Amino acid sequence: MSDYRTIDPAATEILEAAKDRDISTQFDRYEAQQPQCKFGLTGICCKICIQGPCRVISSKKGADKGICGARDYTIVSRNVARYIAGGASAHSDHGRDIAHTLLSTAEGKAPDYRVRDSEKLHAVAKKVGVELDGRRDVDIAKDVAIKALTDFGKYTDEPCTWLDVNIDDERKKKFKTTRINTPAIDRSVVQLLHETHMGTDADPVNIIFGGLQAALADFTGMSISTDLSDILFGTPEPVKTSANLGVLRKSMVNLAIHGHNPVLSEMIVDVVDELQDEARKNGADGINLVGICCTGNEVLMRRGVPMATNFGSQELAIMTGALDAMVVDVQCIAPGIQEVCNCYHTLVISTVKFSKIPGSAHIEFDLANARESARQIVRLTIKNFGNRREDLMHIPAFKKDIIGGFSLEAMLDIFSKANPKRPIGVLSDAVQSGEIKGICAFAGCNNQKVEHDAAIIKIARELAKNDVFLVSTGCSAGAFSKFGMMSQEGVDLYAGPGLKKLIGRIQDASGVGLPLVFHMGSCVDNSRVQQLWHTLALDMGISVPELPFVATAPEATSEKAISIGSWMVAMGIPCHVGVMPPIDGSPLVFDLVTQVARDVFGGYFIFETDAEKAAAKLLQRLESRAWRLGVHRKAAEAYNTSANVLYES
Repeated sequence: MSDYRTIDPAATEILEAAKDRDISTQFDRYEAQQPQCKFGLTGICCKICIQGPCRVISSKKGADKGICGARDYTIVSRNVARYIAGGASAHSDHGRDIAHTLLSTAEGKAPDYRVRDSEKLHAVAKKVGVELDGRRDVDIAKDVAIKALTDFGKYTDEPCTWLDVNIDDERKKKFKTTRINTPAIDRSVVQLLHETHMGTDADPVNIIFGGLQAALADFTGMSISTDLSDILFGTPEPVKTSANLGVLRKSMVNLAIHGHNPVLSEMIVDVVDELQDEARKNGADGINLVGICCTGNEVLMRRGVPMATNFGSQELAIMTGALDAMVVDVQCIAPGIQEVCNCYHTLVISTVKFSKIPGSAHIEFDLANARESARQIVRLTIKNFGNRREDLMHIPAFKKDIIGGFSLEAMLDIFSKANPKRPIGVLSDAVQSGEIKGICAFAGCNNQKVEHDAAIIKIARELAKNDVFLVSTGCSAGAFSKFGMMSQEGVDLYAGPGLKKLIGRIQDASGVGLPLVFHMGSCVDNSRVQQLWHTLALDMGISVPELPFVATAPEATSEKAISIGSWMVAMGIPCHVGVMPPIDGSPLVFDLVTQVARDVFGGYFIFETDAEKAAAKLLQRLESRAWRLGVHRKAAEAYNTSANVLYES
């Protein structure tokens, strides 16, 4: 571990260069917060009503309950459920905004947008039951948007459309019998907040199941966001670009887009192309657009915009002294970026009415005049180029080439070159033959409790060495992009013999250069990952809890990560988390999410902070599922019957 708790050489170089400037970063503030409150860390601090905060000490008579009488298991389960509600609200509100944009586009109220992927529009419309025959795309798009918006506030008890059409019959039955089917996104989140209100539900099992219903609402909102973003902005295809702070250019206007929503960032990409000459007239060589966090992932996937960095080191892009503006929308934007900007010339420009930072500039994005809003933002950035201080500029030379843009559609198109009749068979056959051990999805954030990017990279290298096929989203993808693992370099350095053979075979058939880790998009695009395992399970004729597929969030941080992990578990996927969430204050709740979840759903949480041990546990889960699958298939063939694979014991 370096003195700065990061394995990113560019981050280390910036922190070293700026150490005499008395600038506070996330790295410093984490140290200043030590020691953190043990009650909060274990989840037994209750602040739901203002009689508290109550801190529960199970071994101390009189202090073993909150003032109202709430036990440790009630307090911990309520706290976790409220994390899930927060994550679901963030992802689903993102989806709602995309749906409103599609509706406004179809109604002519957002003239700067259009349907860019008619094929995806038709595929989604068919899936959700919108009529196609003889209709214009604009009319189909309007009905799809209304159908999506209906999932937020439906008054009947039928499951949300975007949930129901994306899962198999086995999961539909499971969600119905466990009563976690979400009938409407807003209703599920509101009900969970009501359920966890002081004096309502005290039953930890009931509360956790209420949390899982909200987690499925989160999945629904994410699925809406991914589908409708592809319709509006195009379904990603493989694209070459680069990553790390070396993507900043000394002689150019550097503009970073940071946050999550592509409605703004896609328009900025278009406007940057228009205003290159204005930047040159202002003394620059042009405009250099870069991405941070999931907005960065969105425009990387669709437009090939370079990725500057991920969540944990977002402040360091400013500390290069070369960034002229950081344009932000919503989620994962550290308020501390403004304090860092006060030491440099960089402008923070917020764009959403409910997401502001004191001291920053604010240009509210107007959907009806989207292009003009984007021009105003870019022109302000160009103007700020002249305020740079050469003595404060320091751009690390670290930069890696990457290949991104692997939507499920793009992956299946590539696979079809190797298996035209059954594209997904490229993966499922490799699993069943033992060529690869299974698939692992990397998701999640950065967390100052662990060394920046380290666990993500360590676990991936160990899994790749042991022939596990890897996909990634979010800030985990940001880590891989900085370390050469989203390129052929990663395959050459880290892939085991089976994985290397598989990737090589696909590459030879398709003529497309392939990476070690397949970049599937932003946080909301974990819905693409779900569709990958859904497609695999259907092809193999099994249910998801039988599939050799695992997920990991080595540096989980946000409420969104907790919500994603929860619906993955409900879907039947073992999910590793590398940072201990605040649940071990209640052994009952801990057992619920690790053991009882396994028995009920087939998916469960694996909490392990040691990266090497985490990789070993993930491998064990994959090997166990693959072994069981093989045994039951052989028995089925021998006795001419269907395979009957039970959940793991």
